[in-house]
Formats: sequence, structure tokens, C-alpha cells
Amino acid sequence: MFYHTINPVLLKLGFLQIRYYGFAYIIGFVLAYFYLKHAAKHGLVKNLTEKLVEDLTLWIGIAVIMGARVFDFIFYNPSVFWTDPLELFKVWHGGMSFHGGLIGVAIAAYFFSKKHKLNLLELGDVLVFPAALGLAIGRIANFINGELYGIKTSVSWCIDYSKNTFIQNVPEGCRHPYQIYASLSHFAIFGLLYFHKRWKRYNGQFVWLFIYYYGLFRFLLDFYREDPRWLGISMGQFLSLAMFALGLVMLIRNRKRK
Repeated sequence: MFYHTINPVLLKLGFLQIRYYGFAYIIGFVLAYFYLKHAAKHGLVKNLTEKLVEDLTLWIGIAVIMGARVFDFIFYNPSVFWTDPLELFKVWHGGMSFHGGLIGVAIAAYFFSKKHKLNLLELGDVLVFPAALGLAIGRIANFINGELYGIKTSVSWCIDYSKNTFIQNVPEGCRHPYQIYASLSHFAIFGLLYFHKRWKRYNGQFVWLFIYYYGLFRFLLDFYREDPRWLGISMGQFLSLAMFALGLVMLIRNRKRK
């Protein structure tokens, strides 16, 4: 058993607080920036220059936060829109939907690609690599925040939040460390994508592989996450199942392409 008593604030300078959660997002954006710089330098995305990478990283950063935040409230906590609409801007409180962030990035990448004459799927094949690492780091930040905790369990590695004075709604009992499971799954996705690099045959291959693997892992792991369920399935699992199906269909359709 592990007693979770971690302070989510990494550094406090007067009224300014630097939280692990926000720091994780910064790391994710930095990873994306340098990976895109590498892609531009080696011509992995036609017409993508190192100068364009800065603008693209900014577009992606804004799109991730906006998409993830809005989507989270629409599907998981819609009452916030009329009870406390300013909560939408308090990203340090947590509450970021991956599916919303993905849609936000897809929209931003589409318009950026159209504006600068880039191949959208070619760009997507590059973005999924830092995305997988960023998600892995983000789940560790969720663990530090004491959110997205797992279901009750008696396993020896369970997490007890009862002594944590930094969490508003302390969950009862010992819980599965779902956030750590999820983080490991994202590292695994990165490894699988990297393993497939030698067999790339068409633009969009890594995009569909990422969607396929994420949907599969998220659907299975979310049985260990404390979430409202309908017919035994959570909203996140419904969305992830749709991702898995889409990825599988597209991989099958493109399996003979070169």
C-alpha cells in the first residue's frame, strides 16, 4: 500500500504556483517542438520548414488545451457551463479530455496543413510520436494531482488517499493506480510506433496505428478507473472503442498500400 500525500504544487513563488500538471504540459509541448524540428530538418514532412515549426507548435498547444477542456465539460461535467463558467479557464484544476484534445489537434493540423500546403497525414505520422510521450507524462501528472484514480482494490500496490490534505474529494478505500497503468500504456504505444517505423508504407499509417492502439489500451484499462458507467461501460470507453474500430478499419483498408 502507498499513501498518497504528494503536494501537486512543484514550486511556489509568492502568489505564483508552478504545478506538476502544468509542467507536464510544458514538457509535452517541448517534445513536440523538437520532434517537429527534427522532422523539418530531415524532410519527413514535405514543405515543413524549421521556421514553420514554431507557429505549428503554438497552434497545437492552443488546440490541445481548448479542445481537451471544452470536451471534458461537454461530456463529463456539462453543468459547469452555467454554474461556474470561469472553471473552463482553470486548467490547473485538471479536467482535460484526451478525445477533445485529439479533435482539437486534428482541426488545427488540418487548417495549418491547408494554409502551408502540407500533407495532413504525413504531418500526423510525425505528431503521434511526441503525443504518445506527452500523454505518458501527463498521466504521471494526474497521479501527482490525485485525480483519475482507480477502482477499489486490495492489491499490495494500491493507493490510499486518506492522508492527502491537498485533495478536495478524497476517495474512500485503497485504489488501483490507474494513472500509472495508463502512463505505462502510452510508453508502450510509443514503443510500438517506433517498432513499426521500419515498415512504413503509406502516409497516415502511424496515425491509424496510434488511434488503434490508444483505443484498445484505453478501453481495456478503463475497467480499472473510477468512472460513471452505463451498461458497464464509461463514456471514455465508448469513445475509445470507436477509436479502436476506426483505426482497425483504416489499417485493414490500407494494408496493401505502398
